[in-house]
Amino acid sequence: MSYKKRLSNNNPSISKNNFISLLKSIREAISGTDKDFTTTRLSKAIILLSIPMVIEMIMESIFAIADIFFVSKLGPDAIATVGLTESLLTIIYAIGMGLSMGTTALVSRRIGERKPYRASIAAVQSIIAGALVSIIIGIPAMIFAKDLLRIMGASPEIIETGYVYASILLGSNLIIMLLFIINAVFRSSGDAAISMRVLFLANFANIILDPIFIFGFGPIPAFGIKGAAIATTIGRGLAVIFQFYMLLKGNGRIKIFKKAIRLNLKVMRDLIKISFGGILQSIIAHSSWIGMVRIIAIFGSAALAGYTIAIRIIIFVLLPSWGLSNAAATLVGQNLGANKPERAEKAVWATSYVNMVLLGVFSIIFIIEPHFFIRIFTNEIDVIESGAKGLRIISFGFIFYAMGMVMVQAFNGAGDTRTPTLINIVCFWIIEIPVAYYLATMNGMNEYGVYTAIIIAESIMTIIAMWLFKKGDWKKEKV
Repeated sequence: MSYKKRLSNNNPSISKNNFISLLKSIREAISGTDKDFTTTRLSKAIILLSIPMVIEMIMESIFAIADIFFVSKLGPDAIATVGLTESLLTIIYAIGMGLSMGTTALVSRRIGERKPYRASIAAVQSIIAGALVSIIIGIPAMIFAKDLLRIMGASPEIIETGYVYASILLGSNLIIMLLFIINAVFRSSGDAAISMRVLFLANFANIILDPIFIFGFGPIPAFGIKGAAIATTIGRGLAVIFQFYMLLKGNGRIKIFKKAIRLNLKVMRDLIKISFGGILQSIIAHSSWIGMVRIIAIFGSAALAGYTIAIRIIIFVLLPSWGLSNAAATLVGQNLGANKPERAEKAVWATSYVNMVLLGVFSIIFIIEPHFFIRIFTNEIDVIESGAKGLRIISFGFIFYAMGMVMVQAFNGAGDTRTPTLINIVCFWIIEIPVAYYLATMNGMNEYGVYTAIIIAESIMTIIAMWLFKKGDWKKEKV
């Protein structure tokens, strides 16, 4: 190595310049960028897309935490009402996430092809589909809220005091659906910073309005649990209004053209075809967690509480990783649209390595000191021990899973939602639940058998996803 090269490699000013460049990229990512993600240096493209997406995911989590924080002041029945209603909303989330996957595949591909009008058509069809599904589900759900809570096992007291809360949220699920879908439109077009601002606005409004409507303020009476639903709906509603303003204003990467505001059966058919696989993915994932909870419940309330806390911590930590995975999906769609499949593949590998480093750091922390994080939520010794051991066990699989989750989203970004759906069926239904039951009940590992099964299933998922990704059939996907 030459003297000049050694000098440049050890020159503090170069490291300082790299650091300054990184800070500029972060600032550009948060403020919004007009960079072309099919030509911009991949490392920079990943930063510009992933940072606002990571923040968006964190905002989504804060939304739920803020709601439960204020509602918890009303007592256990109010908390139970929120939990039961969230369970009922799972189908809405599954459909919203599935439609978001279809939206991402179509819009990102059209943007990569430099066809903004066709991207606008895809966005409009996604919004129409979401609205129709929401109305079909929302009206009967609102009317039969009491019966739905009864089916979920709610006590008569919870039904009487909480049915209005459930009715409002189920009846206004259109707002939730549009929030999912339109943010996917912005993300897939490359305007991830707008999606981030949308969730920031929704969070800010919710945090301000929650205590006002729940406990009362000035002329506004205390609505109790019903006030939480009103505040949440208004907060999300304001965010949706902002979304439409940005879409119609047309200063970003995507604009809704007036001519595009009509039903397009061909594009709608393509959207539903892609989204159906995405919806199945969400349902499979959610139902597998229900199965795991059922197995854990065999070993008592301490084991169940420890599992619940550990999984909540893990999900919160995985949010940034989901943001990175969404960035990979957008890069895949846009670069395939620009006829750059090799660049799309490089983007996925690069994002995977970043994700492995990110989750690797959390893995080390949780393996060394899991008890600290469980103690944040409880003082019960049995719960702490069970949850901490579970958190430690699952953390051993973080690095491997970091690769797998990006690979799966890459398929979705390419418009191939069939492959991840089949992977989920095999890994979560055919492998995870039976292995968890065997290890926990027949092998004597108790709840720790469930945690071990999670690592096994997610590791197999990663191996299968990597193998199929390397085959490269996803590069030929037509959307």
